[in-house]
Amino acid sequence: MDMDAFSAANADKWARLHELAAKGRLSGREADELLALYQSTSAHLSLIRSVAPESGLSASLSATLAQARTRFTGARSNVPADLAHFFVVALPAALYRLTWLTLACGAAFILIGAAYALWIGTSPEALRAVATEAAARQYVEEDFINYYSENPAASFAGAVWTNNAWISAQAVALGITGFWVPMILFSNAQGVGVAAGIFAAAGKSDVFFSYILPHGLMELTAVFIACAAGLRIFWAMVSPGRRTRGRAVAEEGRSLVTVALGLVLVLFVSGLVEGFVTPSPLPVWAKIGIGAAVLAAYWFYVLRWGRPAYLAGERGDLRREDAGYTEIAA
Repeated sequence: MDMDAFSAANADKWARLHELAAKGRLSGREADELLALYQSTSAHLSLIRSVAPESGLSASLSATLAQARTRFTGARSNVPADLAHFFVVALPAALYRLTWLTLACGAAFILIGAAYALWIGTSPEALRAVATEAAARQYVEEDFINYYSENPAASFAGAVWTNNAWISAQAVALGITGFWVPMILFSNAQGVGVAAGIFAAAGKSDVFFSYILPHGLMELTAVFIACAAGLRIFWAMVSPGRRTRGRAVAEEGRSLVTVALGLVLVLFVSGLVEGFVTPSPLPVWAKIGIGAAVLAAYWFYVLRWGRPAYLAGERGDLRREDAGYTEIAA
């Protein structure tokens, strides 16, 4: 089929469909015309996809048809139903499918961080290469602890939330590059390991963990989830399976946008813990217990609702008609 000739012959119809779909109010005659053009353009799109499924024209017509469809079908469901589906089905399923990759990212982080902590904590030469004796003492006795209390709790929690959300967004969005996720994991593990090593060298590892664990349990898990999401997108590009590479990346991308939205909420909770619990005068066991409870609540949510949804075929992606793979018959 000559795509240029086909486009030239039908361009006016497609333009008219777009015009009607974008129009605020339709007369009875215009509504009938919209429906007729929708039917004919659906047939055109099917023909184009059989020849060039990933062309710009295919994507453009799919978007126009989706816009037209909403004019005569209305909303698919109400807002409460959509929210319930997102939080009870789509989000936990999307998080559950990342479980093993999340744990693998966490294991890599712990190994790297532990190696740095052991090296710096047991080697005076390594410690001197990181900081002078005076700088290390000030870090242990003042800077590290003051970081959590030098600003009002609410503003500090907001700043932490924003920073961690930015790190997680980078991991998801730039994971397709293949190198960004390992870089994020390594740099963060290195930073935590160096800090732990400095405290270990001073004989105050208990102080370090009393401040890092209450919020770090959930906060670092969120970073691992974001890294796992980025790696999924990268692997979809490397090994798409039976899908086209473009479709595989698109499906993973849409599914992991669901993960990114969920991480905003997860990081909000961990930010509250870091802002209000970590610097609080509560006993250490209580602060760590709160952090552990938050982490346990996350895994309960994922396993309780995510596993059944995942086994039922849910992946956190859009419905097929919303993704543009199928058209609703008029």
